[in-house]
Amino acid sequence: MKTHEQFADDLALFALDELTGSDRQELETHLETCAACRRELQTLRGDLGLLGLTTSGPQPPARSKERLVRAISAEPRGVSLPEASPEPRRNMWWAWVPAFAAVALLFVVTNLWRSNGRMKDQLAELGNRNQDQTVQLDRMNQELRLLTSPDAVHVSLNPQKAPKQPSGTAIFSPSQKRMMFMASNLAPVPEGKAYELWIIPTQGAPIAVGVFKPDDHGNAVMMDHKMPEGVEAKAFAITVEKEEGSDKPTSPIVIMGAGE
Repeated sequence: MKTHEQFADDLALFALDELTGSDRQELETHLETCAACRRELQTLRGDLGLLGLTTSGPQPPARSKERLVRAISAEPRGVSLPEASPEPRRNMWWAWVPAFAAVALLFVVTNLWRSNGRMKDQLAELGNRNQDQTVQLDRMNQELRLLTSPDAVHVSLNPQKAPKQPSGTAIFSPSQKRMMFMASNLAPVPEGKAYELWIIPTQGAPIAVGVFKPDDHGNAVMMDHKMPEGVEAKAFAITVEKEEGSDKPTSPIVIMGAGE
């Protein structure tokens, strides 16, 4: 039976997979009960891994070289080594290092691709928000220019013979050819009906501007409408029409107002 020291001398050959026969069987049996030899074997395999990964990288510890040299020197001379197999040794785990590196690289590239996709979606969303804000700002600027235009005309529409009833205000600019309309205290309209705003020109028939329905409080706003080309507004009026609108007034005027 070998001593612990004799088994320790065989560890280097076992790590190199060069220990065969009964010596290998005895050492494997010894390793099952000796934690110190198992730790030493793990250290030797780690040192061999450093040697196998690169020939120009970090130098293995001197103690590893000493253990290997000491173990090999203790082997009897003239012992023929087993004939080398033409196939690579399957237990050389470091041969898989390139494959592991390729898998890790693929994982990193996949994460970068996903991150890039999320960034593109976020940029697109920010671009859409910026475009919406630009449109809103442009609309507000147009409304402000209309309200502050030197030639802006304010026309108040009041019900005939009922000054405290529903009212409305039309603001239009002949130079900008734009207008807006605001009304309050309007009565609800029947199902399928809507209020329609009309421009009463200095000459010709009334011109439809658009239809609208008041809210629950009787208020309504028609923002930033385009004035018809070449039309000079004499007055504005509201009638109740079908909700899709009419080409000409078909009901009595609810409220009406002329420009000052």
